[in-house]
Amino acid sequence: MLLLSNHHRHRSSLLPLLRLLHHRHRSNQHFSTLSHPPLRPLDVPLSQPTYMIWSSNTSLGKTLVSTGLSSSFLLSASSSSTSLSLFPSKKFLYLKPIQTGFPSDSDSRFLFNKLSSLSLRRQARPSLSLSDSVIYSSVSAAKSVLSDKLQAQAKEFGSGMYNLNIREVNENSGGGEAVSELVCKTLFAWEEAVSPHLAAERESGVVGDSEVLEMLDKCLREGLKSDRERMEVLCVVETAGGVASPGPSGSLQCDLYRRVIVCRDSNSNFVIIMFSEEVRPFRFPGILIGDGRLGGISGTISAYESLKLRGYDVVAVVFEDHGLVNEVPLMSYLRNRVPVLVLPPIPQDSSNDLMEWFDASHNVFNSLKDIMLSAHSKRIQRLHDMAKRAGEVFWWPFTQHGLVPEETVTIIDSRCGENFSVYKGQDIESITQQFDACASWWTQGPDAALQVTLSQMTSFVIEILWFQTELARDMGYTAARFGHVMFPENVYEPALECAELLLDGVGKGWASRAYFSDNGSTAIEIALKMAFRKFSCDHGILLDFLNNNTAERVIKLKVLALKGSYHGDTLGAMEAQAPSSYTGFLQQPWYTGRGLFLDPPRVFMCNSKWDLSLPEWLHAKIVKLQDMIIHAAGGMHMIDPLFQRILVNECRNRKIPVIFDEVFTGFWRLGAETAADMLGCVPDIACFGKLLTGGVIPLAVTLATDAVFDSFVGDSKLKALLHGHSYSAHAMGCAAAAKSIKWFKDPQTNVNIISEQKLLRELWDLELVQQISSHPAIRRMVTLGTVCALELQAEGCNAGYGSLYASSLLRKLREDGVYMRPLGHVIYLMCGPCTSPELCRQLLIKLHRGLEDFNRVEEKVRAC
Repeated sequence: MLLLSNHHRHRSSLLPLLRLLHHRHRSNQHFSTLSHPPLRPLDVPLSQPTYMIWSSNTSLGKTLVSTGLSSSFLLSASSSSTSLSLFPSKKFLYLKPIQTGFPSDSDSRFLFNKLSSLSLRRQARPSLSLSDSVIYSSVSAAKSVLSDKLQAQAKEFGSGMYNLNIREVNENSGGGEAVSELVCKTLFAWEEAVSPHLAAERESGVVGDSEVLEMLDKCLREGLKSDRERMEVLCVVETAGGVASPGPSGSLQCDLYRRVIVCRDSNSNFVIIMFSEEVRPFRFPGILIGDGRLGGISGTISAYESLKLRGYDVVAVVFEDHGLVNEVPLMSYLRNRVPVLVLPPIPQDSSNDLMEWFDASHNVFNSLKDIMLSAHSKRIQRLHDMAKRAGEVFWWPFTQHGLVPEETVTIIDSRCGENFSVYKGQDIESITQQFDACASWWTQGPDAALQVTLSQMTSFVIEILWFQTELARDMGYTAARFGHVMFPENVYEPALECAELLLDGVGKGWASRAYFSDNGSTAIEIALKMAFRKFSCDHGILLDFLNNNTAERVIKLKVLALKGSYHGDTLGAMEAQAPSSYTGFLQQPWYTGRGLFLDPPRVFMCNSKWDLSLPEWLHAKIVKLQDMIIHAAGGMHMIDPLFQRILVNECRNRKIPVIFDEVFTGFWRLGAETAADMLGCVPDIACFGKLLTGGVIPLAVTLATDAVFDSFVGDSKLKALLHGHSYSAHAMGCAAAAKSIKWFKDPQTNVNIISEQKLLRELWDLELVQQISSHPAIRRMVTLGTVCALELQAEGCNAGYGSLYASSLLRKLREDGVYMRPLGHVIYLMCGPCTSPELCRQLLIKLHRGLEDFNRVEEKVRAC
């Protein structure tokens, strides 16, 4: 059978689409950021603990808890300090990104005033410097604060927002020379005491998520860096309302702090919010303020689950005692994994200054502070030790452990969209962002994106479409409903929906059956068994076997495949590929290579021009190229599409079953949903994986025609396809696949889709691609769909899969926020089907910058 591979892990031979290339030539569309220059990659220092203050609902006492924490942190004498002073210098940073009801209601001012009063009540107290600032407010809120003169001088920010920058300070003297600081900042404020999205709309002061995050990032940088070495700092970021209360743009609070940059497609009416390497995902650990009232158990658990679903860590739950003993069922539900602290009842008399309540709550806040500081310390220790522990227990795939020193191990704290949050322990400990430019071995498709549709009638109508959150929610539902159930002779909704979507999508027009498995390699094993059976039926071999007419015949079935292909790591799949580094004696002593492996023509870009590389067996032929329109290419080697189409047709004429290995290329990886669309011909069998589930859980599928299926139908079970996996068609994988298939192809959720052509818009900037292809360090370059690959100029031991030639370049790129993994001296960038072209442009700029530095170093080495 013919096995056309698009799953070449290390020398991929990818299928191009001529009409996609023609489209690329005609319309090279770009995104442009909306009045925001590229932001610095987020680098959150971990030397000082920072916590989010969440609440299961509004008016449950978030600011009281923040105030109590500030008092415990700043006003308590240090028992462990080596300083001569009983009160060493400390700093409590309180940030309130969103405030409504201002100026009559100001949480930062409340904390500022209460801590000043609490400080004066203490006989032994530190010297204290206090400040409270409000940075931006709506016009109506500004008019309530500023004089007419100041109003006239105020600078407008956005739509209906003023740059207030008002600041109040106070000094409380105490014992010792050390001075501690309370810094309170309100970032954005509106006058009406309603939900932020309503206040922003009514006061014409809508602020985008990106503006909130940029300002929060700026305040964190300023607040955490000052006197970092000699001053202990604790920072809290207090949210507004409940966990799922809307922010000023309409985004839920629990989603807002994992948000993105605003970009506009210049060729449409869409405003798109994209997660990129420049975005600020604040996955700080949190304190959850629960509800001690009747019905509060349910609300607290719901808020906790909402945060956990989005990957937030909750280190403690705190709530007011209403006499209902809500802590007992909460502790039972949390199984003592999270401490539950109970505060005394809060006086309801508005004239009560709460001083006595804070005194009564002092021990609770001390316990909470200790929990927070301990959790932070343990987190840092875990992150610090992970690389060493990993080196002692892991056996990494495709990795020579002797070449991986401990300091080069990438410690990933979390992922959001297309970014890793990476721990850096050198010098100052921090969490920084790295774009996953290898798509975690080609599995990743989602970005943490939402779509904002601009309404012509009002302001913004917001449709939150968080892919990762949607996947997590669907998988959680499916796990709770099904767990895992056996597949043979059974049916359940996730598997049925997934199969029907596959046959109506990547298999439309040719496939009628879906055979589920675990991964791409096993999908290939299944495909080979199917193809062997179909070939045996078509050529009378099966009939002879059933009639016992094969005793004197030696039957050897082989594959026809392409050199450079890679179909997986299992033994049968490896037999179906040409000799390579992965099939030699060191890796697979049983390998014989059961096939005929053709060396195909390849297409690539060099010096801004497209070229066709012919194998030796074609050199004697006269080849004339006229107006060859190729403006994109994908993978590490792009195979001439005409060659592949002719090969498929010749196999058809000889009744040789055709397999398309689309484990890598399927589901928009190359700009179309399937390679069959790109080649203009269909297979008998095709394998899919990787992007199938959106990159969250393993699942693969082998699609086949009715004719292939019928070759296994009979009266005996022994004639059936006797192959399967314990987790075949597992419900969670099928649910994730169904969600991903629909998400990627819907223009409402993937704005890169050109619906009338069923193609992705061009993602890679053509001018930059041509510029990089002309770089002296580059031998060849190919781009297609979500893939941009290039081969470095390397000779001898610097070339090949075992080469370390690109190591210095990759280190530089990782420092610049781009995580790449090489294929020897071949490197590549890979994004997802939903990735912004502007982000891809930024990646190319960083790649070009890295190549410049790399080339300068290489020139110096050659000169020496």
